[in-house]
Amino acid sequence: MEQDIAEHKQSKCDTCGDRCGKLEVFDWLSDLPDMTDGNDIVEVQFKNTRKGFYKNTSQGKLNKRDVVAVEASPGHDIGIVTLTGDLVLLQMKKNNVSPGNYEFKRVYRKAKPADIEKWEEAKGLEKETMLESRRMAWDLGLNMKIGDVEYQGDRTKAIFYYIADERVDFRELIKVLAERFKVRIEMRQIGARQEAGRIGGIGPCGRELCCSTWLTNFKSVTTNAARYQEISLNPQKLAGQCGKLKCCLNYELDAYLDAQQDFPNTAIPLETEDGTYYHFKTDVFKRLMWYSAGRENAGNVVTLTVDKVKEIIVMNKQGRKVKKMDDEVPVVAPSKEIGYENVIGQESITRFDEKTNRSNKKRKKGRRPNKPPRSNEKKG
Repeated sequence: MEQDIAEHKQSKCDTCGDRCGKLEVFDWLSDLPDMTDGNDIVEVQFKNTRKGFYKNTSQGKLNKRDVVAVEASPGHDIGIVTLTGDLVLLQMKKNNVSPGNYEFKRVYRKAKPADIEKWEEAKGLEKETMLESRRMAWDLGLNMKIGDVEYQGDRTKAIFYYIADERVDFRELIKVLAERFKVRIEMRQIGARQEAGRIGGIGPCGRELCCSTWLTNFKSVTTNAARYQEISLNPQKLAGQCGKLKCCLNYELDAYLDAQQDFPNTAIPLETEDGTYYHFKTDVFKRLMWYSAGRENAGNVVTLTVDKVKEIIVMNKQGRKVKKMDDEVPVVAPSKEIGYENVIGQESITRFDEKTNRSNKKRKKGRRPNKPPRSNEKKG
């Protein structure tokens, strides 16, 4: 059993599957001496992204990755210490937790072999419990989806995480679950993004989902983020695996907003003697704007710089019209065809073809001339 506890300390993903790296905190104060003196608060992590701050009331010193038994309601829970020392106070400040107002629960002791064994049995029941609870919710006609189940370390309580589009009356479900599994039931609603973070997956970019690897807080995403970045408003391309707008739409939004601070209003048309031109599209970082002679179709499109567009708008406000709208940035056709170029210094990729052609020529030179075809006429 002591070997099992040691394996738990070395393992990175024993409480939260493959999601514990998402909340990993680098303890940059760990190499300083006596950093835990005067601070008995530790951070403990449980399954997935659930963490808590506890007061160490045990007799011994706790280190990172120690498996501990902590106070719960009711009974006790099993978790892993993820942070100790003064860095815990900084982590609490980051999470807007005040040490003076926070009700700290206690760390009873380091986990015993019997605690580890019971904890492993509880974790082994989670998947089966989740599937069976889904069937029960379906039989009761509840419009909800149970996405995950987390047993408490002493198997006296289970947390059922679910998503629902509307308010759900699950009082009857709690009775059925408590009677079936003989534990205390807690229902906890999560959002679609939180569920995607728990399940995980690969995004269209080819990388693992941000919500399941490093993203810890979910900011609201609106279609305005796509409009500012000149992205096509295609719902199928803008939605992530959770069915909501992709979180990555916000990543470069600030850069686009800063770049567009002096851009003119695209709703203002440009008046010329030839007619009215309407905004078609914009290249934000090249500071180019395209205007079309038609509102509905892209006919007679011209390319203008931002400064030129602002100049024309000022002229229109003064009652003057531009005589003719010309492209300020003409499109230059490529002077030659793009092909293979040996820039690395390697041999030509057609070297085998050249040898083949030479060998074919040698064969043709040494080949005997073909005999004339036989004639069907008999010699006289």
